Amino acid sequence: MTATDHLATVENACALLESTGEPVTFTAVAEQTGISRTTLYRNTDIRAVIEEHRAHTQTPRTISGLTAEIGHLRVALEAIADRVRAQEERLRHLERRQKQHRKTN
Repeated sequence: MTATDHLATVENACALLESTGEPVTFTAVAEQTGISRTTLYRNTDIRAVIEEHRAHTQTPRTISGLTAEIGHLRVALEAIADRVRAQEERLRHLERRQKQHRKTN
């Protein structure tokens, strides 16, 4: 998929989210399009489109809006923590293999 295809797909996803009253977030757009959040953040054109749609749909700072935002942040933080734990486990495994290799040599 080309950058132009991604841009059109993101535009459509943002419009769909807006029309259904769903908040336009990077996570929601990623789920809707199948494009990774990393790509959404890194591509400046795509990021600008999402930011523009977000500006139109953001809810005022209400308790329910803040609660929803905290929920999204909690999910994102848990995903990051899972990835960190997995990487730490991989490092421990590699360190054990390296120690075993040193003992045999």
